[in-house]
Amino acid sequence: MKIKNHFILSDLWSSLDYAFLTIEIFINKKFIQDKWWTIIKNSKEEEKFVNEFKNAISNIDISDISNKESLKEIAQKYTTTLDSFWHKYSKSINITKCSKA
Repeated sequence: MKIKNHFILSDLWSSLDYAFLTIEIFINKKFIQDKWWTIIKNSKEEEKFVNEFKNAISNIDISDISNKESLKEIAQKYTTTLDSFWHKYSKSINITKCSKA
């Protein structure tokens, strides 16, 4: 919360010698995540994820990393593969006050 400034509205002075005070308060919105994507530890999904991901990345050709562009392409293939398998095997769970950190 941030207080920008304040104003005393002198044109609204009353006979009792007080005036209205206005304050501008800007509240920044903050995103609070309430869902989380996870793969349950020691589950069949975890086993499938690890095996399929391992097989997929072993098929990425890393024999020619001769320049920055080829390294970027290989890194992009790795990232795309990881994202693909993560979305395939993970599931969405709600974060609650009882969720583990």
